[in-house]
Amino acid sequence: MNQNKQLLIIGFVWPEPKSSAAGGRMMQLISLFQKQGFQITFASPAQDSDFMIDLNEFNVEKQAINLNCSSFDVFVKELNPSIVLFDRFMIEEQFGWRVAENCPDALRILDTEDLHCLRLARQKAFKEKREFKTQDLLAEEVAKREIASILRCDLSLMISEYEMELLVTIFKIDSSLFYYLPLLLASNAIPDLEKLPAFEERKDFVFIGNFLHEPNWNAVQYLKETIWPLIIKQLPEAVLNVYGAYPSQKVLQLHNAKQGFLILGRAENAQEVVQKARVVLAPLRFGAGIKGKLLEAMQCGTPSVTTSIGVESMQDNLLWNGFVEDRPELFADKAVQLYQDENLWLQAQENGSIIIKQRYLRTLFEEDFAKQMEFLVSNIKQHRLNNFMGELLQHHSLRSTKYMAKWIEEKNK
Repeated sequence: MNQNKQLLIIGFVWPEPKSSAAGGRMMQLISLFQKQGFQITFASPAQDSDFMIDLNEFNVEKQAINLNCSSFDVFVKELNPSIVLFDRFMIEEQFGWRVAENCPDALRILDTEDLHCLRLARQKAFKEKREFKTQDLLAEEVAKREIASILRCDLSLMISEYEMELLVTIFKIDSSLFYYLPLLLASNAIPDLEKLPAFEERKDFVFIGNFLHEPNWNAVQYLKETIWPLIIKQLPEAVLNVYGAYPSQKVLQLHNAKQGFLILGRAENAQEVVQKARVVLAPLRFGAGIKGKLLEAMQCGTPSVTTSIGVESMQDNLLWNGFVEDRPELFADKAVQLYQDENLWLQAQENGSIIIKQRYLRTLFEEDFAKQMEFLVSNIKQHRLNNFMGELLQHHSLRSTKYMAKWIEEKNK
């Protein structure tokens, strides 16, 4: 591999691992590349936030950048990274052409997080009260932008096998353009079930999720209106603790102590909160990617009840860490069963531990990912020749986006 071990990450936001799975994911990627010997610069046009991580503590250079400004061109040329990682397609749209123009030999990687077009198409079908069909994706406006971005990049990192399948079957994208890299856990994340709080030491149900994320807000409404009343009918003393960063007024208004439905806002320590609970509830009705909250539940030895959207691409053919139910009555029944039956609960806990070991350990992916990076950096010219559609899109978007951005820059003067 060439000796230039500079990686530039362009972030949609500054990483907030305590606020969302996306923030945790970004820190995992940083750690993987550092292990490969990369010097990392993290740049973002986002405002600083109260909960962002201090990148200096992780030996990562922090750099603020501006949208539609040629100062970025000077910065990126000087840095001369061998790899540029775009955090979500909107960032690639803004900066991809500038990277291609100023550092043509840099490997361009897109971290998709999840397929935005899938999440939005499902949300739309849900709001229109109809079944989601994969064909809906082709009509989704965002799909045109997102798929163009995937084609323009040399590699896209995917966290869901189902989404990879959609890229091949619905969008006809060559599988050499993406790579499966789910949320990753260190070996010490395998829960030592003996040391965790036991069944009788735990109490309450818990929901946890960032409220800026529409599927989470929808799930909490659904819990409040439909599922929780069914649960307290069977367990009148039950309590549901709802945690999540960035709760709006609408969320806070759902708080009802009489019904045991408590909105508690941001969790200082999410793992601690989940470890004390007996059961995690996650009735997600639309969404995409894989669910950090459900993986966290497994790490905490806390069984969960979720939906088929919740478990998508998470368990392969392994038994779930609890139950998967889409009908509210069955969802509530299984939640009550899991809450009351210790043997059932212990079995679910064990299943979660097996899923982590077989699917999410960093050691399962680390070596292959490093080889893939090395191969692509060394064979970038041939790799791009094989991706003619991507080169075509790069050519045209370089023209159109470039002049649009230059026009905005002039206007801003």
